Amino acid sequence: MEKYAIHIESLTKRYDEVLALDQVSLHVEEGELFGLIGPDGAGKTTLIKILVTLFGADDGKASILGMDTRQAKKSIREIVGYMPGRFSLYPDLSVEENLSFFARAFDTTITENYSLIESIYDQLKPFKDRKAGALSGGMKQKLALCCALIHRPKILLLDEPTTGVDAVSRKEFWQMLRKIKSQGITILVSTPYMDEANLCDRIAFLQGGKILSIDSPKNITDQFPWQLFAIKSQQKYALIEWLRAWEKVSYCYAFGEYLHVAFEDNTIQAKALNNYLGTGSISASEITVISPTIEDTFIYLMEHGTRC
Repeated sequence: MEKYAIHIESLTKRYDEVLALDQVSLHVEEGELFGLIGPDGAGKTTLIKILVTLFGADDGKASILGMDTRQAKKSIREIVGYMPGRFSLYPDLSVEENLSFFARAFDTTITENYSLIESIYDQLKPFKDRKAGALSGGMKQKLALCCALIHRPKILLLDEPTTGVDAVSRKEFWQMLRKIKSQGITILVSTPYMDEANLCDRIAFLQGGKILSIDSPKNITDQFPWQLFAIKSQQKYALIEWLRAWEKVSYCYAFGEYLHVAFEDNTIQAKALNNYLGTGSISASEITVISPTIEDTFIYLMEHGTRC
Protein backbone atom coordinates (compact mmCIF):
# COMPACT_ATOMS: atom_id res chain seq x y z
CA MET A 1 0.00 0.00 0.00
CA GLU A 2 1.28 3.47 -0.88
CA LYS A 3 2.39 5.46 2.17
CA TYR A 4 0.43 8.68 2.46
CA ALA A 5 1.09 11.53 4.87
CA ILE A 6 -2.38 10.82 6.30
CA HIS A 7 -4.49 7.77 5.54
CA ILE A 8 -7.98 7.27 6.97
CA GLU A 9 -10.13 4.24 6.27
CA SER A 10 -13.77 3.77 7.36
CA LEU A 11 -13.26 5.83 10.52
CA THR A 12 -16.21 5.87 12.91
CA LYS A 13 -16.61 7.70 16.23
CA ARG A 14 -19.64 7.96 18.52
CA TYR A 15 -20.40 10.10 21.55
CA ASP A 16 -23.22 8.23 23.26
CA GLU A 17 -26.09 8.49 20.75
CA VAL A 18 -24.33 10.99 18.49
CA LEU A 19 -22.49 9.59 15.47
CA ALA A 20 -19.68 12.13 15.07
CA LEU A 21 -17.85 10.32 12.25
CA ASP A 22 -19.56 7.85 9.97
CA GLN A 23 -17.27 5.60 7.88
CA VAL A 24 -14.93 8.45 6.91
CA SER A 25 -12.22 7.57 4.39
CA LEU A 26 -9.65 9.91 2.84
CA HIS A 27 -5.94 10.35 2.27
CA VAL A 28 -3.58 13.31 2.19
CA GLU A 29 -0.48 13.28 -0.01
CA GLU A 30 2.90 14.32 1.36
CA GLY A 31 3.43 18.05 0.81
CA GLU A 32 -0.26 18.70 0.20
CA LEU A 33 -2.37 21.50 1.67
CA PHE A 34 -5.64 19.70 2.36
CA GLY A 35 -8.82 21.34 3.66
CA LEU A 36 -11.59 19.85 5.78
CA ILE A 37 -14.59 22.01 4.95
CA GLY A 38 -17.86 21.96 6.85
CA PRO A 39 -20.08 23.74 9.38
CA ASP A 40 -19.84 23.44 13.16
CA GLY A 41 -20.73 19.94 14.29
CA ALA A 42 -19.68 18.32 11.01
CA GLY A 43 -17.01 16.18 12.68
CA LYS A 44 -13.88 18.16 11.76
CA THR A 45 -12.52 18.55 15.30
CA THR A 46 -13.17 14.91 16.17
CA LEU A 47 -11.29 13.77 13.09
CA ILE A 48 -8.28 15.98 13.84
CA LYS A 49 -8.18 14.88 17.50
CA ILE A 50 -8.05 11.24 16.36
CA LEU A 51 -5.15 12.09 14.04
CA VAL A 52 -3.17 13.75 16.85
CA THR A 53 -3.92 10.70 19.07
CA LEU A 54 -6.03 12.61 21.62
CA PHE A 55 -9.10 10.50 20.80
CA GLY A 56 -9.48 6.90 19.76
CA ALA A 57 -11.86 5.79 17.01
CA ASP A 58 -14.60 3.23 17.65
CA ASP A 59 -13.97 1.58 14.30
CA GLY A 60 -11.78 1.99 11.23
CA LYS A 61 -8.12 2.95 10.87
CA ALA A 62 -6.06 6.13 10.75
CA SER A 63 -2.33 6.43 10.13
CA ILE A 64 0.27 9.19 9.98
CA LEU A 65 3.16 8.43 7.60
CA GLY A 66 2.26 4.77 7.87
CA MET A 67 2.07 4.74 11.69
CA ASP A 68 -1.21 3.63 13.27
CA THR A 69 -2.70 6.33 15.52
CA ARG A 70 -3.60 3.71 18.16
CA GLN A 71 -0.25 1.95 18.26
CA ALA A 72 2.34 4.67 17.67
CA LYS A 73 1.09 7.64 19.71
CA LYS A 74 4.49 8.79 20.96
CA SER A 75 6.15 8.61 17.53
CA ILE A 76 3.24 10.43 15.89
CA ARG A 77 3.27 13.24 18.45
CA GLU A 78 6.95 13.85 17.72
CA ILE A 79 6.34 14.52 14.00
CA VAL A 80 2.99 16.32 14.16
CA GLY A 81 2.33 19.98 14.89
CA TYR A 82 -1.14 20.69 16.30
CA MET A 83 -3.04 23.94 16.64
CA PRO A 84 -6.39 23.41 18.37
CA GLY A 85 -9.45 25.48 17.67
CA ARG A 86 -9.37 27.32 20.97
CA PHE A 87 -6.35 29.32 22.11
CA SER A 88 -4.51 26.80 24.26
CA LEU A 89 -1.22 28.47 25.16
CA TYR A 90 -0.33 29.78 28.62
CA PRO A 91 -1.99 33.20 28.99
CA ASP A 92 0.19 34.22 31.96
CA LEU A 93 3.45 33.49 30.14
CA SER A 94 4.95 35.98 27.72
CA VAL A 95 5.20 35.36 24.00
CA GLU A 96 8.86 34.37 24.30
CA GLU A 97 8.23 32.20 27.38
CA ASN A 98 5.49 30.27 25.59
CA LEU A 99 7.70 29.61 22.60
CA SER A 100 10.62 28.54 24.80
CA PHE A 101 8.36 26.22 26.78
CA PHE A 102 7.15 24.40 23.66
CA ALA A 103 10.69 24.19 22.29
CA ARG A 104 11.89 22.51 25.49
CA ALA A 105 8.90 20.15 25.45
CA PHE A 106 10.13 18.85 22.09
CA ASP A 107 13.79 18.82 23.18
CA THR A 108 14.76 21.59 20.78
CA THR A 109 15.47 25.32 20.91
CA ILE A 110 14.02 28.41 19.28
CA THR A 111 17.34 28.96 17.52
CA GLU A 112 17.51 25.47 16.01
CA ASN A 113 14.33 25.83 13.95
CA TYR A 114 14.11 29.60 13.80
CA SER A 115 14.29 29.67 9.99
CA LEU A 116 10.91 27.95 9.82
CA ILE A 117 9.10 30.48 12.00
CA GLU A 118 11.17 33.58 11.31
CA SER A 119 8.72 35.35 9.00
CA ILE A 120 5.89 34.74 11.50
CA TYR A 121 7.82 35.48 14.69
CA ASP A 122 9.20 38.74 13.29
CA GLN A 123 5.65 40.10 13.59
CA LEU A 124 5.56 39.02 17.26
CA LYS A 125 8.97 40.40 18.27
CA PRO A 126 7.65 43.82 19.33
CA PHE A 127 5.37 41.98 21.80
CA LYS A 128 7.80 39.24 22.94
CA ASP A 129 7.53 40.33 26.60
CA ARG A 130 3.74 40.72 26.54
CA LYS A 131 1.64 38.04 28.19
CA ALA A 132 -0.01 35.79 25.63
CA GLY A 133 -3.45 36.39 27.12
CA ALA A 134 -3.14 40.11 26.35
CA LEU A 135 -2.48 39.64 22.63
CA SER A 136 -5.00 40.42 19.91
CA GLY A 137 -6.77 37.52 18.20
CA GLY A 138 -4.51 37.71 15.17
CA MET A 139 -1.34 37.77 17.27
CA LYS A 140 -2.53 34.86 19.42
CA GLN A 141 -3.05 32.93 16.20
CA LYS A 142 0.49 33.66 15.01
CA LEU A 143 1.98 32.66 18.36
CA ALA A 144 0.03 29.40 18.39
CA LEU A 145 1.27 28.64 14.89
CA CYS A 146 4.88 29.32 15.93
CA CYS A 147 4.51 26.95 18.88
CA ALA A 148 3.05 24.25 16.62
CA LEU A 149 6.02 24.60 14.25
CA ILE A 150 8.88 24.99 16.73
CA HIS A 151 9.95 21.32 16.47
CA ARG A 152 9.77 21.35 12.64
CA PRO A 153 6.95 18.81 12.28
CA LYS A 154 6.44 16.79 9.12
CA ILE A 155 2.67 17.26 9.31
CA LEU A 156 0.74 20.29 10.57
CA LEU A 157 -2.84 19.81 11.79
CA LEU A 158 -4.87 22.99 12.27
CA ASP A 159 -8.39 23.04 13.70
CA GLU A 160 -10.31 26.10 12.48
CA PRO A 161 -7.30 28.41 12.92
CA THR A 162 -8.97 31.48 11.39
CA THR A 163 -12.22 31.39 13.38
CA GLY A 164 -12.78 34.60 15.31
CA VAL A 165 -10.07 36.70 13.63
CA ASP A 166 -10.49 39.64 11.28
CA ALA A 167 -10.39 39.41 7.49
CA VAL A 168 -6.86 40.82 7.22
CA SER A 169 -5.51 38.30 9.73
CA ARG A 170 -7.28 35.49 7.88
CA LYS A 171 -5.60 36.50 4.61
CA GLU A 172 -2.19 36.78 6.29
CA PHE A 173 -2.62 33.37 7.90
CA TRP A 174 -3.25 31.63 4.58
CA GLN A 175 -0.22 33.36 3.09
CA MET A 176 1.80 31.92 5.97
CA LEU A 177 0.42 28.45 5.27
CA ARG A 178 1.57 28.62 1.65
CA LYS A 179 5.08 29.50 2.82
CA ILE A 180 5.07 26.61 5.29
CA LYS A 181 3.87 24.24 2.56
CA SER A 182 6.75 25.40 0.33
CA GLN A 183 9.15 24.03 2.95
CA GLY A 184 7.80 20.51 2.46
CA ILE A 185 5.42 20.34 5.41
CA THR A 186 2.09 18.58 4.84
CA ILE A 187 -0.86 20.62 6.11
CA LEU A 188 -4.38 19.54 7.01
CA VAL A 189 -6.56 22.50 8.00
CA SER A 190 -10.23 22.57 8.94
CA THR A 191 -12.46 25.58 8.37
CA PRO A 192 -16.15 26.50 8.30
CA TYR A 193 -15.39 29.27 5.78
CA MET A 194 -16.24 28.17 2.26
CA ASP A 195 -14.11 30.89 0.64
CA GLU A 196 -10.99 29.36 2.23
CA ALA A 197 -11.59 26.10 0.36
CA ASN A 198 -10.25 27.66 -2.83
CA LEU A 199 -6.87 28.15 -1.13
CA CYS A 200 -6.33 24.39 -0.68
CA ASP A 201 -4.87 21.85 -3.11
CA ARG A 202 -7.73 19.46 -2.36
CA ILE A 203 -10.70 19.58 -0.02
CA ALA A 204 -13.12 17.21 1.66
CA PHE A 205 -16.68 18.33 2.35
CA LEU A 206 -17.75 17.01 5.76
CA GLN A 207 -21.35 17.16 6.94
CA GLY A 208 -23.01 15.21 9.74
CA GLY A 209 -19.93 13.04 10.14
CA LYS A 210 -19.95 11.95 6.48
CA ILE A 211 -17.76 12.86 3.54
CA LEU A 212 -19.83 14.44 0.76
CA SER A 213 -17.04 14.83 -1.75
CA ILE A 214 -13.23 14.93 -2.05
CA ASP A 215 -11.41 16.67 -4.89
CA SER A 216 -9.67 19.86 -5.97
CA PRO A 217 -11.76 23.04 -5.51
CA LYS A 218 -12.22 23.35 -9.29
CA ASN A 219 -13.33 19.75 -9.70
CA ILE A 220 -15.69 20.17 -6.75
CA THR A 221 -17.46 23.15 -8.30
CA ASP A 222 -17.65 21.28 -11.62
CA GLN A 223 -19.99 18.85 -9.84
CA PHE A 224 -22.72 21.48 -9.75
CA PRO A 225 -24.95 20.18 -12.58
CA TRP A 226 -27.06 23.17 -13.63
CA GLN A 227 -26.69 26.56 -15.20
CA LEU A 228 -26.71 29.08 -12.36
CA PHE A 229 -28.27 32.54 -12.32
CA ALA A 230 -27.54 35.40 -9.93
CA ILE A 231 -30.60 37.62 -9.48
CA LYS A 232 -30.77 40.99 -7.77
CA SER A 233 -34.04 42.64 -6.79
CA GLN A 234 -35.35 45.24 -4.38
CA GLN A 235 -38.08 42.69 -3.56
CA LYS A 236 -35.65 40.06 -2.31
CA TYR A 237 -37.90 38.13 0.08
CA ALA A 238 -40.89 38.16 -2.25
CA LEU A 239 -38.51 36.97 -4.98
CA ILE A 240 -37.37 33.99 -2.87
CA GLU A 241 -40.95 32.92 -2.09
CA TRP A 242 -42.07 33.32 -5.70
CA LEU A 243 -39.16 31.35 -7.16
CA ARG A 244 -39.34 28.53 -4.61
CA ALA A 245 -42.99 28.08 -5.50
CA TRP A 246 -42.08 27.53 -9.17
CA GLU A 247 -41.93 23.79 -9.88
CA LYS A 248 -39.16 24.28 -12.45
CA VAL A 249 -36.72 25.69 -9.86
CA SER A 250 -34.28 23.09 -8.53
CA TYR A 251 -32.05 25.39 -6.49
CA CYS A 252 -32.75 28.75 -4.84
CA TYR A 253 -30.65 30.33 -2.08
CA ALA A 254 -29.73 33.84 -0.94
CA PHE A 255 -26.08 34.91 -1.22
CA GLY A 256 -25.73 38.42 0.16
CA GLU A 257 -27.75 40.81 -1.98
CA TYR A 258 -28.14 38.20 -4.73
CA LEU A 259 -30.26 35.12 -5.14
CA HIS A 260 -28.64 32.07 -6.76
CA VAL A 261 -31.17 30.12 -8.83
CA ALA A 262 -30.92 27.04 -11.04
CA PHE A 263 -33.30 24.85 -13.03
CA GLU A 264 -33.10 21.15 -13.85
CA ASP A 265 -33.99 22.23 -17.37
CA ASN A 266 -30.82 23.99 -18.50
CA THR A 267 -32.58 25.39 -21.56
CA ILE A 268 -34.39 27.99 -19.45
CA GLN A 269 -32.86 31.38 -20.18
CA ALA A 270 -32.89 34.77 -18.48
CA LYS A 271 -35.79 35.99 -20.63
CA ALA A 272 -38.09 33.16 -19.48
CA LEU A 273 -37.00 33.75 -15.91
CA ASN A 274 -37.76 37.46 -16.14
CA ASN A 275 -41.17 36.73 -17.70
CA TYR A 276 -42.03 34.43 -14.79
CA LEU A 277 -41.06 37.10 -12.28
CA GLY A 278 -43.38 39.51 -14.08
CA THR A 279 -46.35 37.20 -13.42
CA GLY A 280 -45.75 37.80 -9.73
CA SER A 281 -45.30 41.56 -10.19
CA ILE A 282 -41.62 41.19 -9.20
CA SER A 283 -38.92 43.10 -11.03
CA ALA A 284 -35.24 42.13 -11.14
CA SER A 285 -32.58 44.77 -11.58
CA GLU A 286 -30.04 42.17 -12.62
CA ILE A 287 -30.12 38.60 -13.96
CA THR A 288 -26.71 37.12 -14.77
CA VAL A 289 -25.37 33.65 -15.54
CA ILE A 290 -22.54 32.89 -13.09
CA SER A 291 -20.17 30.07 -12.23
CA PRO A 292 -21.15 28.10 -9.10
CA THR A 293 -19.20 28.76 -5.92
CA ILE A 294 -17.84 26.20 -3.47
CA GLU A 295 -20.80 27.01 -1.22
CA ASP A 296 -23.30 26.41 -4.03
CA THR A 297 -21.80 22.97 -4.59
CA PHE A 298 -21.76 22.17 -0.87
CA ILE A 299 -25.47 22.97 -0.61
CA TYR A 300 -26.21 20.91 -3.71
CA LEU A 301 -24.30 17.90 -2.33
CA MET A 302 -26.08 18.16 1.02
CA GLU A 303 -29.44 18.04 -0.75
CA HIS A 304 -28.67 15.44 -3.40
CA GLY A 305 -26.14 13.08 -1.83
CA THR A 306 -22.45 12.37 -2.08
CA ARG A 307 -20.22 12.38 -5.13
CA CYS A 308 -17.15 10.62 -3.66
